[in-house]
Amino acid sequence: MSKILLRSAVVAAFVGVGSAAIAADVSGAGATFPYPIYAKWADSYKKETGFGLNYQSIGSGGGIKQIKANTVTFGATDAPLKADELEKAGLVQWPQVMGGIVPVVNLDGVSAGDIVIDGPTFAKIFLGEIKVWNDPAIAKLNPAVKLPETAILVVHRSDGSGTTFNFTDYLSKVSADWKSKVGSATAVEWPTGLAAKGNEGVANTVANTKSSIGYVEYAYAKQNKMTYAKLVNHDGKTVAPTMESFQAAAANADWANSPGYYQILTNEPGADSWPITAATFILVQKQPVDAVATGEALKFFAWAFANGAKEAEALDYIPMPDNVIGLIKKTWAADIKTADGKSLFVGN
Repeated sequence: MSKILLRSAVVAAFVGVGSAAIAADVSGAGATFPYPIYAKWADSYKKETGFGLNYQSIGSGGGIKQIKANTVTFGATDAPLKADELEKAGLVQWPQVMGGIVPVVNLDGVSAGDIVIDGPTFAKIFLGEIKVWNDPAIAKLNPAVKLPETAILVVHRSDGSGTTFNFTDYLSKVSADWKSKVGSATAVEWPTGLAAKGNEGVANTVANTKSSIGYVEYAYAKQNKMTYAKLVNHDGKTVAPTMESFQAAAANADWANSPGYYQILTNEPGADSWPITAATFILVQKQPVDAVATGEALKFFAWAFANGAKEAEALDYIPMPDNVIGLIKKTWAADIKTADGKSLFVGN
């Protein structure tokens, strides 16, 4: 039986190193999408500073709930909150890193990149309308691939998920049927399939289920040598999930003119753009209950911006551009404050 390694391999990176080394109890919870890079950063930060963090990879929905309830220092979500919801909840939001969501399959004799899927076909698979791998719609896209006459087993998320939010947003843009029948949200009423918790759960289920298809953040596919499919993008071009195709989609983002940095990067134009690209976001309270812990969290995220680009790229995440990092730091300084109005971010 195959075992998905990411979570077990890096979970220790987020465990605190003991009270003597920790100036504040910094805790976070939320998205599984960025967990591999957050854990890698935390491990490097701990080695450099002796400071540890405690992060629960529970899904974006859980992260949003916990930060709104003030039970963690920061929340993490791939489904950004709009400006009015941020204001109502007293939250500050910013993008920390970007990446790609990819289809993964388990088919005998099929290697990574062998299969091509377009948007309408992808939607019909997850609607349960395309039921076998050698369906004419899939065969037309893959004339050189010997497709088996076996039932397709769809694997989707069971938890509230920003990965699901971006995936269903993409399907809603490429399929009117999907938009009207299912729609886009962190949790939807799936028409068919098996449910699994987290990116790691979907990856593990696909890896252990013949004839299956699911969707995961690319690091989970890459690190576990899973078979991914290529996609036909907005401009009708067949593209593979690569740093370059993620960057091509991300280049369309207009962060400076987006209240609360709200941006969705699915189905973006461009011949080289990967169709399901996404940013992942951090949420903190504007006036946190534990100001010291929030200040320490900001130090960590500032360190990650300054020192974590190479580690992000090694896992095929896209670091935020320098000009956007500058905007984010201005947001920290202006909006995240103590009860007596002092800024909690004092860096540069």
